[in-house]
Amino acid sequence: MTAAAANDGRALSGTLDGLRERKKQRTRVALIDAALDLFLAQGYEATTIDEIVAAVDVSQRTFFRYFATKEDVVMDTMVQYDQILLDALAARPPGEKPLTALFASLRVVLQDIAASGPDESARFRKIHQIVETTPALVHGHMARHKETEKVLAGGVARRLGVDPETDLRPLLIVAFYTASVRVAFEDCARHEIWDAPTVAARVEESVALAHATLRDLV
Repeated sequence: MTAAAANDGRALSGTLDGLRERKKQRTRVALIDAALDLFLAQGYEATTIDEIVAAVDVSQRTFFRYFATKEDVVMDTMVQYDQILLDALAARPPGEKPLTALFASLRVVLQDIAASGPDESARFRKIHQIVETTPALVHGHMARHKETEKVLAGGVARRLGVDPETDLRPLLIVAFYTASVRVAFEDCARHEIWDAPTVAARVEESVALAHATLRDLV
């Protein structure tokens, strides 16, 4: 085989791999979108995996290639948001104050969602609507939060140069951050505000209020 033929073969293989990966991603997104629409229309508990795969015209076997359970359809996307947050925190300037770095990292997540187009913003809205109104998802949601908080506390500890096993400050800082964000998201839910830019603005307001409140109390 000539070098040119070998290069052509590698190029073709790479193209086919790329096509397969894009097809897999389209199938995964189609399953998520179908599931979210069904959860909102008829309730999370009432929706079956059979109904989800029927809406996309794929088999249950295909569904289980991407998700282990119905809950994973919702949580999988939220885990991706968490990873964006963790990556953004790792990229913040090392000398930046921990809370400033945390809130700047969250801003990256919200801006990423808003900039990714109407489809992703719609998914963000639907996911939060479903989680906020589905008691069955609360346990998984809280468990995911706990794991993320542990990783965030580790990042804060590295910034402070302390051991998170013996110094409570990283956990306290992360708890303050998560409480401020939770209050903002719950306020958005009460007012049925779901678009990422407005949620981002509400989070900023909540953070400023949290800082002012803490300052007035100590």
